[in-house]
Amino acid sequence: MGFAAQAIEFLAIGFVFLIGASALIALVLFVVDRLQTHDAIRRNYPVLGRFRHLFSTLGEFFRQYFFAMDREELPFNRAQREWVGRAAEGKGNTVAFGSTRNTTVPGTPIFVNAPFPPLDDQHAKSEPLVIGAGARVPYQAPSFFNISGMSYGALSQPAVRALSRGAREAGVWLNTGEGGLSPFHLEGGCDVVFQIGTAKYGVRCEEGGLSDDKLRDVAANPSVKMFELKLAQGAKPGKGGILPAEKVNAEIAKIRGIPEGQASISPNRHPEIEDFDGLLDMVAHIREVSGKPVGIKTVIGSEAAARELFFNIAARPEDAPDFVTIDGGEGGTGAAPMPLIDLVGMSVREALPLVCNLRDEYGLHDRIRVIASGKLVNPGDIAWALAAGADFVTSARGFMFSLGCIQALKCNKNTCPTGITTHDPRFQKGLVVEDKYKRVARYAQEIIHEVETIAHSVGVTEPRKLRRRHVRIMQEGGRSRLMSEIMPGYSAVAET
Repeated sequence: MGFAAQAIEFLAIGFVFLIGASALIALVLFVVDRLQTHDAIRRNYPVLGRFRHLFSTLGEFFRQYFFAMDREELPFNRAQREWVGRAAEGKGNTVAFGSTRNTTVPGTPIFVNAPFPPLDDQHAKSEPLVIGAGARVPYQAPSFFNISGMSYGALSQPAVRALSRGAREAGVWLNTGEGGLSPFHLEGGCDVVFQIGTAKYGVRCEEGGLSDDKLRDVAANPSVKMFELKLAQGAKPGKGGILPAEKVNAEIAKIRGIPEGQASISPNRHPEIEDFDGLLDMVAHIREVSGKPVGIKTVIGSEAAARELFFNIAARPEDAPDFVTIDGGEGGTGAAPMPLIDLVGMSVREALPLVCNLRDEYGLHDRIRVIASGKLVNPGDIAWALAAGADFVTSARGFMFSLGCIQALKCNKNTCPTGITTHDPRFQKGLVVEDKYKRVARYAQEIIHEVETIAHSVGVTEPRKLRRRHVRIMQEGGRSRLMSEIMPGYSAVAET
């Protein structure tokens, strides 16, 4: 045999060996990825899923030379998502070299550091705050940061289970969303806020109205602490909930009281509520039947409408909602028409200070708690909302990121690759509850810790003492002004 033939034979053997070794490595990685419970993408897409982490890691180096994408992606940029990811992992959230945020962009909040902040041993945590002191069973809410409404149906079973267990671990409440109360909301033993949407899922009679008997049954559950009557949510003001037919399985149909396999479309408003008096009648009725605090969730469209709401409440203070949740037009959802997502509803950055001012102007500061919602996922967002006047802040998408959401934008297609918004068992297996609930808890705990750090920096001992004078808002031309000058609070209570 000639030298050339021997060389070819040697190369062929080497090639076969290389293919075999590669196949063996791929098989080992496949098994490892299937068995691990930490990464839903690798669990659902063995071997191939590893490339996402590789590309994300390499992106850090490529961005130094070719791109500047950390702060540009929408609806949430890479920096926001990575902060949540590090918090959920329990990793340190320190960064090197300096901020990647352009703080000269108009609207950017900048907190006013105190020259002599409290010493470390003078740093206190927020005390629980009572909601619904006039209800038969008031709620002593332990945390200023909580989980916003996400329905079982829009979310998968393991996602709801992980949120419930994580909420219990962190001491925060979990809002059911409008899809009714499932066993999975109760699994962790956390505090639950039951949301009543326009379709009355979970508390509806055969005709679609409110069933007092079902309402009493839900209220009898000690885990259910409050009821939230949803008028609108930020992503689709004036449009009811949309759950695609492929997500309406037998279990979800039973919980909601609707036909299986048919799209679940909620009315665009509560048919029995035609004006603010009707709204207050409904609030009072739910509180009387349930015995528990009742609030409303809405989106502000104009100052005139918001003022009319508080004018009517002031005329009937005994029927006032115990809380008002303000969702911004930038709020999220699993499915909504694009024009509503893009163009309808006031931003929470504008609406929240307005509502807090009106509440205080009409003498309702101690009667009505204000809850802020709408794209608030990082510590600065929550600290800003508390300074603007909110008593509580809730987040939905922040907690989705803590579960492992990669912003694939497939929430409405039942093909979520991380198992969070799908009912396909193939994808759900990637979301392992025993791992993910710890991420949920760590995210909530890290938010609370870092908001406390901001409060300490500006010179107050705990977050609910943040005021508008502690925040500067960047203006055109690169100069900032105090939020208390741009959006002054109602003078009687704004800066106390």
